[in-house]
Amino acid sequence: MKMSFPKPSPRPISLPAATSVGEVHLTVRDFKKSLPFYQNVMGMKLHSNVQGVAHLGAGGDDLLTLTENPDAKIVRRAPGLYHFAILVPSRFELARSLRRFAENDIELGFGDHVVSEAIYLSDPDGNGIEVYRDRPRSEWYDAQGNFVMGTLPVDVQGVMGELAQERDAWQGLDRDTIMGHIHLKSSNVKRDEPFYRDLIGLDEMANLQGSAAFLSAGGYHHHLGMNSWESANAAPPPPDSVGLQYFVLNLPNQTELERVTNRLFQAGIPMQDTEAGILTRDPSQNAVVLGIKKNHESIRNNFSHSS
Repeated sequence: MKMSFPKPSPRPISLPAATSVGEVHLTVRDFKKSLPFYQNVMGMKLHSNVQGVAHLGAGGDDLLTLTENPDAKIVRRAPGLYHFAILVPSRFELARSLRRFAENDIELGFGDHVVSEAIYLSDPDGNGIEVYRDRPRSEWYDAQGNFVMGTLPVDVQGVMGELAQERDAWQGLDRDTIMGHIHLKSSNVKRDEPFYRDLIGLDEMANLQGSAAFLSAGGYHHHLGMNSWESANAAPPPPDSVGLQYFVLNLPNQTELERVTNRLFQAGIPMQDTEAGILTRDPSQNAVVLGIKKNHESIRNNFSHSS
């Protein structure tokens, strides 16, 4: 199934194309299960592991931060993480990940979204993960200039055929891998989308009749998705639950950060100012840190006190 949507027009509050999703911070229950999964199956590198907090990535910036809490509760029907999405730099790298998942008998889902090819899986605590590669932007639009997304079967044989060009042994995720987007569970998409669109400044790329929405900066297919498929009208999970603590949205400079925080202030949205950025929450109480691409250590420290 494919769906087309009018190409969004630039708005005075639209965030610059240099906006990106940064670290995603999760609570997990057992590092003895989680760290081997993320290192040996996902192919991430462990950048540090100190006092129950582990930082992982592809060798560059941290992409994922895990906090261990053996007593954390699993709450399925609640706002929070639907999945975080790791963007690999090529179809070849997607094939390498797919092979690794198959070698470890990981249960997988697939989706060809026209703009991308995606693999879906979960970590040992049930946190949703997407690993995907983008198609060229020129293929994201139809002949009328409308933006097109959908869900079609992935050509798995075609993906695996990329491995014919392999010349070296797999060493984990390519260093150019980034956090491509975040997809949230919302208790009410119609209510929550304006927070990200009209206050944060992301542009709506697609809306599925109020049950899901996809927003981005700079015409990307989406930096943020949200849906209420499993969380309609649900209350926020307890703060000690497994899952999303917060995600980072990196703005390109101080001026853009001030523009966004001024809009939040005018709307009466609670914020916590930190040395590295601003911690705030959408109406479903999903937490987002607005920052500039730099050290987020002070955010981590302040978040632990604010939650």
